[in-house]
Amino acid sequence: MKSYYKLFFLVGGWLLASQLYAQAPQVQSYTLDQSIEYAIAHNPNLRSVNLGIKAAEKKVGETLATGLPQVGASADLGNNIIIPSSFLPASFFPPGSVPAGQDYVPVKFGTQYVGRASLNVDQMIFNGSYFVGLKASRTYTELSRKEVISSKTDLIVAIKKAYYSVLVSRERLGLVEKNYQRLDSLLAQTKAMYNNGFAEKIDVSRIQVQFNNIITAKNTNAIGMEVSMNILKWQMGLPMDSKIELSDNLESIHLQVLEDDFGKNFDYNNRIEYSKLEVNRELVKLDIKNTNAQYLPKLDFYGNYGASYGTSAFGSFLAFGANWRDFAVYGIRANLPIFDGLRKSNQVQQKKIQLQQLENTKEFTKNQIDMEQRQTSLTFSNNLTTLKSQKENMQLAEEVYNVSVIKYQQGVGSNIEVINADASYKEAQVNYYAALYDALITSVDLEKAYGKILSK
Repeated sequence: MKSYYKLFFLVGGWLLASQLYAQAPQVQSYTLDQSIEYAIAHNPNLRSVNLGIKAAEKKVGETLATGLPQVGASADLGNNIIIPSSFLPASFFPPGSVPAGQDYVPVKFGTQYVGRASLNVDQMIFNGSYFVGLKASRTYTELSRKEVISSKTDLIVAIKKAYYSVLVSRERLGLVEKNYQRLDSLLAQTKAMYNNGFAEKIDVSRIQVQFNNIITAKNTNAIGMEVSMNILKWQMGLPMDSKIELSDNLESIHLQVLEDDFGKNFDYNNRIEYSKLEVNRELVKLDIKNTNAQYLPKLDFYGNYGASYGTSAFGSFLAFGANWRDFAVYGIRANLPIFDGLRKSNQVQQKKIQLQQLENTKEFTKNQIDMEQRQTSLTFSNNLTTLKSQKENMQLAEEVYNVSVIKYQQGVGSNIEVINADASYKEAQVNYYAALYDALITSVDLEKAYGKILSK
């Protein structure tokens, strides 16, 4: 029996633990590439832009449908409450049947109830605007794809910057934790020296001030880390209550000076801004062709078949048969524009001006891209130099601090020297991580400037 109860509690405990584990939020780990893949699949804004492609494809289908047979049916039922009169000359009637002096006689033609039902078919044979419009709608679909690429590029840039921000914040927080432990140990040692008569009260107070500051810095950096993580989750399309961690670290991020051939094979169409202008330029050209095509004649086939009936008794409508008279007609309809007051001519001139404006915008965009590449390259190179210098400064400041502590512990250095060395060390750390962040962010800007964001 005891074994039975023991087994019962073990199984119950295991089930309870399993349930609690299942209810606990699971921590998901993401590399930089995985973060980008997840964002591309789940970012709401990008999903919305992707829907624009489907809408553009449906627009192509709508344009294509206008060239297919158009079939419709119609039915009409009328009740002539007052049958209209027609006036016939009195000479149409036998002599004596018309009062003297009356030249025209009102006569009512028609029935009280009239009905008509027909089937109509229209088929376009030739319309110059149709074929140009069909090509334009497909080009518009291409523009929608460019919009997706543009949004995807911006999203990847945002994800990379947010990811790097979290990495730097994590490293900075880890370093603050080390500083906290270091100062905590130094404070304990200084208090021990004071208790043994080898240090003064002011020495303890100075270390205590530094220790209090590091506690504040620790809290500030923890909040900064959380803010950076929330921004990353928002860009990825994750719920704010999701638990994630980053698999990559700063050691796996390689920052290298630009290769000489980095921009050797650069094509302006690699920049989505320029590529979109090319598509817009093609759309304006097609718009001009479409307007010119409206000078051409339009040719359509039409057909109509139906039946009509008139009666003074409403119930007779239900008796389909010989009383209903059918009719049918088919033919070809031509429409030739002759003169529209130069309306289309003015429209073409407007679109040609718009085309010139796009050419100017293209030239401006090319110059802007050239400027961005030069500026970003110089900034990135300078940031790398600054990063190298700040890293060396941080290492030197750490050595100075360690030597100052040893000297103080051995009684050949002063407490002020330790405090100053600690302040210089922390300042060097701040400068190093600021330089590292700038270098990482500029590397992303450099990739974007050369159109390399989506090439990796």
